[in-house]
Amino acid sequence: MIVDVPEGQDPIVHVWGRMVPGIGPAAAAFAQAVYEHSTLGLREFEAARLRIAQINGCLFCQDWRTERAGERVEDSFPDAVTAWRTTEDLDERARLAAEYAERYALDHHGLSEAFWARMKAVYSDAEIVELTMCLGSWLSFGRLNRVLGLDTACVLPSHHAERAAP
Repeated sequence: MIVDVPEGQDPIVHVWGRMVPGIGPAAAAFAQAVYEHSTLGLREFEAARLRIAQINGCLFCQDWRTERAGERVEDSFPDAVTAWRTTEDLDERARLAAEYAERYALDHHGLSEAFWARMKAVYSDAEIVELTMCLGSWLSFGRLNRVLGLDTACVLPSHHAERAAP
């Protein structure tokens, strides 16, 4: 980890909540709002989120799966997102979400009129704005966690028992 965390402190809680109290909690609230208030379908939400996680290299973000009403994407979904250009496992909305995520992260100046025409054919303006805000959250906060080494300190709830085992 790049920043010092006092012994016995949860690194995420310390960095996001205590180190910069005027910014960290607000950033955490925005990051949480993306999950609590998104109206996007689960598959396009996860396609975009996972593509950003893959690009950022955030280990925790790549391992995370968003759950809604007890539903999650299938275990093979991350591979489909990686292969968004050629896979048949993504519908048009999920494929465009993965493409937009990649372009947003790597070549936002290259978003062409032809790309926007394809987006607007399947997404409303409000959905495009929402997806863009989600991408901004995931890109910045996932990258922050990766750059500072926090992604190795995050533990999924399902992995707590694994981490505690010798």
